[in-house]
Amino acid sequence: MAEGAAAEQAVVLEARGSGGGGGSGSQGVAPLAYDGTLRSRLDALRELVGLSRTRLDSRTLSEAGRVLDEAAARRRLSGQHTVVAIAGATGSGKSQLFNALAGVTISETGVRRPTTAAPIACSWSDGAAGLIDRLGIPPRLRRRPVQNAELEAQLRGLVLVDLPDHDSAAVQHREQVDRILRLVDAVIWVVDPEKYADAMLHERYLRPMAGHAEVMFIVLNQTDRLPGEATELVLDDLRRLLDEDGIALGEYGEPGATVLSLSALTGDGVPELREALGQFVTERGAAARRISADVDAAAAELWPVYAARQRTGLSEQAREEFAARLADAVGATAAGEAAERAWLRNANRACGTPWLRLWRWFQDRREPPTGRLLLRTPADEEATARQRVEQAVRTVADRASAGLPAPWAQAVREAAVRGAQGLPEALDQLAARAGLPPGRPPRPGWWPAAVLAQASMTLLQVVGGLWLVGQIVGVMSPNLGVPVLLMIAGIVGGPLVEWSCKMAARGPARRYGQEAERRLREAAAGCGRARVLDPVAAELLRYREVREQYARVTGVGAGAR
Repeated sequence: MAEGAAAEQAVVLEARGSGGGGGSGSQGVAPLAYDGTLRSRLDALRELVGLSRTRLDSRTLSEAGRVLDEAAARRRLSGQHTVVAIAGATGSGKSQLFNALAGVTISETGVRRPTTAAPIACSWSDGAAGLIDRLGIPPRLRRRPVQNAELEAQLRGLVLVDLPDHDSAAVQHREQVDRILRLVDAVIWVVDPEKYADAMLHERYLRPMAGHAEVMFIVLNQTDRLPGEATELVLDDLRRLLDEDGIALGEYGEPGATVLSLSALTGDGVPELREALGQFVTERGAAARRISADVDAAAAELWPVYAARQRTGLSEQAREEFAARLADAVGATAAGEAAERAWLRNANRACGTPWLRLWRWFQDRREPPTGRLLLRTPADEEATARQRVEQAVRTVADRASAGLPAPWAQAVREAAVRGAQGLPEALDQLAARAGLPPGRPPRPGWWPAAVLAQASMTLLQVVGGLWLVGQIVGVMSPNLGVPVLLMIAGIVGGPLVEWSCKMAARGPARRYGQEAERRLREAAAGCGRARVLDPVAAELLRYREVREQYARVTGVGAGAR
């Protein structure tokens, strides 16, 4: 007769719950509102995921995406209700506790394992249909507690969910537990004196959820089985295990998990849990704290792909060394020296003695090609230049990616490699355009005077020689002094003028060579900057942007690099 009465009462509760807990009662309920800090963190996480999609794989960003989706879904639902799941191992008495809190037998209990095959929801007020729909609990498994004005006032806004055993032999039961634990606002973990130290509970659930301590209750059930002071000893040992799991305990007014002991069978300690739950639900902050803890967990999971080991970026020294390596590869120094020699050769041609210039031309024509073979062919020089360019790119990429997390370091190196494609050919074209200008080098203002002086010295030699010839053939009167002096002045003056011009030409020639080298270095640096440094800097800038967003997600703010 007692079993029949309980069954009849359960049917009545189910009929009432189908209308109040799962129908259209959610209409008119105010949605959940996040505070400014949490909204800012969620916005930063959304921006972070968006900026990282092209650099990180979807698996890395999956948890962050799930948190954003769940935060958006929870925000659209009731902010006046708090969804609390009761989880526990087989035989821990969680269904007994569920029934004790509801004040009536709703969830099935017994010795058959597993007893709870599907989650059951119990709502203490209307308007929670959307929240229960989100958990995937059908209307036939939704209940309302026994009518009690005092209890309803104390737990108004509570949605209690009895979960299957987390250690059930049925895989689908464990999957349901894992799925719903991701969606509820808080969790009551029910442990018993025999299995409170179960490794599966601590390693699979409590330790990974250590950051959710503020929305967790750890309840030691079945204290009626413990004699004397054994309950306190077990509680102390349980607190020790929770501390090892990294779970903060809400003792002495500090935020953290609430640890209680009770007996759902005898009712001892149940009022204390009901009071703690009532205060917890009345605060209306569990959903936001749960989402905030989820954001913390997602940020901790993303830490390896955003946290740099050192200050990142390209120093000015690295940029200058890269430009110097490209200048060496393009032969800027050699081009400057060649320009200087060309300027000096032009000066020698313009200011040298005609006889010496004629002799040099004759020597060049008579000199055999033996010993004048090139030590390196143009192909060898081109290969060496390409190797220097590749080495310069590798060096600057390694320096730019030093200290970066692996995905961003890889992105920086790939940007440098893409920019290096075609860089040697571009440098060759720049060298051809920025090299020596066509024609002769420009002449300073004193060159016409030097040329005139050299011509005068040559004219003196010619006049003196003709004068002597005229005296020898008898055309002119004998007078050796004047023509000899003229010839000596021309012979000595010509080399003297040439030497003076060489000395005077060193400064302009050096400046002309330095200008040619500077022009080629600037061209090579500009080409390397446009093709390699700018793409690398863009990747570093993107990393700094995501680093700033990551700092906002973690709440650090100013710690980004």
